[in-house]
Amino acid sequence: MNIFSIYRDYIEATVEELAKAGKLPEGLDTSRLTAEPPRDPAHGDISTNAAMLLAKPAGMKPRDIAEMMAAALREVEGVTAVEVAGPGFINMRLGDSVWHECLKVAIGEGAAYGASEHGAGVKVNVEYVSANPTGPLHIGHARGTVFGDVLAALLDKAGYDVTREFYINDAGAQVDTLARSAHLRYCEALGRDIGKIPEGLYPGGYLKPVGEKLAELHGDKWLDAPESAWLAEIRAFTIDAMMDLIRADLAALGVHQDVFTSERKLVEDGMVEAGLKTLEDMGHIYTGVLEPPKGRKPDDWEPRPQTLFRATDFGDDVDRPLKKSDGSWTYFASDIANHLDKFRRGFAEMIDVWGADHAGYVKRMQAAVTAISAGEAALDVKICQIVRLMDKGEPVKMSKRAGTFVTLRELVDEVGLEIVRFHMLTRKNDAQMDFDLTSVTEKTRDNPIWYVQYASARCHSSRREALKYFPNHDMSLQALASTPISCLTDESELGLIRMIAGWPRLVEAAADAHEPHRIAYYLYELAALLHVFWDKGRKDSSLRIVQEDNEKLTMARLVLVQGVQTVVDSGLGIFGIEPVEEMR
Repeated sequence: MNIFSIYRDYIEATVEELAKAGKLPEGLDTSRLTAEPPRDPAHGDISTNAAMLLAKPAGMKPRDIAEMMAAALREVEGVTAVEVAGPGFINMRLGDSVWHECLKVAIGEGAAYGASEHGAGVKVNVEYVSANPTGPLHIGHARGTVFGDVLAALLDKAGYDVTREFYINDAGAQVDTLARSAHLRYCEALGRDIGKIPEGLYPGGYLKPVGEKLAELHGDKWLDAPESAWLAEIRAFTIDAMMDLIRADLAALGVHQDVFTSERKLVEDGMVEAGLKTLEDMGHIYTGVLEPPKGRKPDDWEPRPQTLFRATDFGDDVDRPLKKSDGSWTYFASDIANHLDKFRRGFAEMIDVWGADHAGYVKRMQAAVTAISAGEAALDVKICQIVRLMDKGEPVKMSKRAGTFVTLRELVDEVGLEIVRFHMLTRKNDAQMDFDLTSVTEKTRDNPIWYVQYASARCHSSRREALKYFPNHDMSLQALASTPISCLTDESELGLIRMIAGWPRLVEAAADAHEPHRIAYYLYELAALLHVFWDKGRKDSSLRIVQEDNEKLTMARLVLVQGVQTVVDSGLGIFGIEPVEEMR
């Protein structure tokens, strides 16, 4: 139940009635009409831009339209006051009974509260992680992994048909390097002294078990064989081993993706050629010479004819090469094939979650998606900035090349899945973030997940305390949903209820914007309101949740805290986190 959608429908109906009465023109476009909380709560409960939106097409002054609409909206069920502000804002106030009904609905729906058909089953592909299969995931992957996984869950909640995808970059030079590194560990497993790992190979100890397994399976047949004899087979075996490792890392973080797409298979299946043939048939590929990159001197630049994609026709800064000087495909060509494959699988909406080092790649990829789909598909790229790993305010050094990086599994084992999944979304994805191993486990309000879980624990504590005084009262969710709550009239109570009622709208808005951090912010704010209410009860006994001598008021307030618990359950469910009943 999205109370703001309900009243938006009332506002739209008011426009239609005024048009039928000849007071407004017929056929006005109301698709961009909004009904949302005003920025200042003192202005009311719901504000709409309707008058200002319709003024120009109606050929009228916004204030005149607002006054007409306000008169009609005052007659709408649940509305207690309507005011016109400024140039034509319409601010509405709703009666307590409306908010009480919202609370009852929340209780009745339980953890499913906030779910809707807003997305209308539209297919959305969310590609995230997509790490090179050259080793275990490390902390550098954590933020994008969590972001993508929670975004997918959020879109699910809002009614989209979501596919979670991992694109395996297994066709580049890096997997040949991986195979050589594994062969070295294979030689080591057979007793050969390999000395210091040569520069350019992967030195991590995670390849030792791979080498041992290769030795067990194949004996010494590749010990002194030429690279051409073993490269392909060892490469395939090691990629599979690394993907098993990556899948296990993802599972430790609570991530389970639906589709794993191999770049190598796309290449072998001719998808790169198919993608470029599609673009060529549309006239989007030509042979030309690019201007020197900015910042290079003319003598550093060797102009040569190249196969180019007309990316500038679709908003990019320059046209983009599709072949390297040796005739092989660029990464961009393979990425075009990947997104063409998605489009052919029925995804007109695609979301890619990338690291900060790929920010310069966004425009060309969006241009390519627009081109290969003839404008039918859209790609939204979410860039996740780097996470600095800290401990007690000091940086924790890590180096993948040196084999001393902090793995994702180590991070989860150190602080727990819940902390990693929640904390990674306490900043917007494109903002810098520090992850301090000490502060994320502290039990203070500065630790967001602790603060939210503490609110959950207090909700459960209230029910346990109430049972001490009213042991025979039915406190099931069904009973609470039918409990009279008209006595909840204090502003601190109504403030909590309004926050609870805003949850469905928040879910839809966050899903539309592809911004799952809004969920973390909302849960923290809801928790703060509960803690304030709890603390008020310590100072003013009349506001305590459990009233020993007033069963009716106690039960009504239990409905209120159950509403908070419902939203916490719903929100943490999106994060893949279980709420707690007690803090330990």
